Amino acid sequence: MSTEDEVRAVRARGRARLGPSIGDVAREAGVSAQTVSRVSTGADNVRPDTRSRVLEAMEKLGYSPNHAARALRYGSFGAIGIIAHQLARTGESRTVEAVVEAARQKGYTTSLVDVRSPSPTDVDDAVKRLDHQSIDGLVIIRAETATPATLVLPRRLPVAVSDSRFVGHHPAVGADQRGGTQAAVEHLLSLGHRTVHHLAGPAESAPAEIRVQVWSEVLQAAGREVPVPLRGDWSSRSGYELGVRVARDRDVTAVFAANDEMAAGLMRALYEHGLRVPDDVSVVGFDGIPLAEYFWPPLTTVRQDFHRIGEELVALLARQLDGEVLTDHRAVVPTELVVRASTAPPGRAAAP
Repeated sequence: MSTEDEVRAVRARGRARLGPSIGDVAREAGVSAQTVSRVSTGADNVRPDTRSRVLEAMEKLGYSPNHAARALRYGSFGAIGIIAHQLARTGESRTVEAVVEAARQKGYTTSLVDVRSPSPTDVDDAVKRLDHQSIDGLVIIRAETATPATLVLPRRLPVAVSDSRFVGHHPAVGADQRGGTQAAVEHLLSLGHRTVHHLAGPAESAPAEIRVQVWSEVLQAAGREVPVPLRGDWSSRSGYELGVRVARDRDVTAVFAANDEMAAGLMRALYEHGLRVPDDVSVVGFDGIPLAEYFWPPLTTVRQDFHRIGEELVALLARQLDGEVLTDHRAVVPTELVVRASTAPPGRAAAP
């Protein structure tokens, strides 16, 4: 073997260890290395058919863009991290979906970590895992029991949170929990119900606690009895189990459920125990999931604009990346009471 052949062999072995290069992808796709670079960084000035060829070549060769090189050249990694807890829950899943879509619109990829438990240790571990993945900013959907004192975040990392406990410590975006809860309870009182019972979410959930607090305040301000809240875990099953207890108390005429899933379980339990909604018991939910319109009867609920929340969270990161200091910033996204057929004045069935 000649010296030149040996050099080629060494270079080939180096490429094998390092993986395919941007030149390998360019040759496979029949384009320039500059075009591959544009596709890798999400640039818009690439024809769709060319982009498809480059992406197919990347997948075939197993090519991953060099994010460190991108950061040096463009000043960013083009990626944001997302931390969430219990993605099966409506609020978390829909907010994550909205953040991913908003990030895509701005040219960012996303890395998601679903925290196994709400403990500060697990949240901290999630932050560390994302920090090693070269991200430009971090969105925390829910930190649960973590607090500004216990949550350690990398210095100078732009952060946006959807959690009221971090207001004043990190830029925050959230739905108007107070206004939505107040509207739900006042709606039921305005129909003539003596008081409103409450199926609450878990005690470790900040939104659940806000809804309990405001529900109690509205009843107290109206001079009404404040029943003991019944605690669920956001699931339809817990709503059903609590609904069995509600059905045994024939003094209950109105229930505010902390989310639509628990409201669905409640409505089934009432039906199975011979009670009709809203003739015997009026029910209001919270979240405004699309399915609520198709419950029977259709559910009166407080609609949260999860799409806008996601957009606002990504916008906050983008503003910080542009150099703005937004530590005390808080955006409150309005909620809307959607009145449907699950609420009515008490004893409507007995009315003439």
